[in-house]
Amino acid sequence: MHGTPYIYQGEEIGMTNVAFGSIEDYRDVWTHNLYRELVDEKGMDPQAAMELIHTSSRDNARTPMQWTDGENAGFTTGRPWIGVNPNHTRINVEQAMADPESVFHYYRRLIALRKANPVIVYGSYDLVLDDEEDIYAFTRTLEDDRLLVILNFTASTARFVPPPELPPDATELLIANYPVDAAGDLRRLPLRPFEARVYCLR
Repeated sequence: MHGTPYIYQGEEIGMTNVAFGSIEDYRDVWTHNLYRELVDEKGMDPQAAMELIHTSSRDNARTPMQWTDGENAGFTTGRPWIGVNPNHTRINVEQAMADPESVFHYYRRLIALRKANPVIVYGSYDLVLDDEEDIYAFTRTLEDDRLLVILNFTASTARFVPPPELPPDATELLIANYPVDAAGDLRRLPLRPFEARVYCLR
């Protein structure tokens, strides 16, 4: 997409939002005010209020960086300002760097792809399937270079059927987040949950 890409702390290893079990685990003033308003003033069930906070609190994405599966996720030998996400035992930098198929290494390949292809930075954007709800597909074009980006934004398998103007037989797969057959038929392409592919159109 157009714009300056950025990576928010932990995104590059697949860190997730936390869902603390108690309001006392949160530090954000807005979150505490919301909880007090919902529970104390409006009489909402505390558990229902916590479920709302799990989807809306800024603190959900403010937990310490998860370096290792050790104490405090390897972030500090002291006491962090906010609790560590319990899933640090399986999502952490140490694990990500050791796994060549991790989110971290996928991000590295994406960054390398962007640096090697000016069309990603400077190419024009054209939406491919404007009526499709499950698949987001677009092209980026710069002079003779043209990329096709196909994204399944759902948790189910979706089928990509390219419009007639795309040359499905003249493509080169540049990157994918699943193991794929690079020679697969693009004309009726099944995309697995949250699958992403980038093709060079020739």
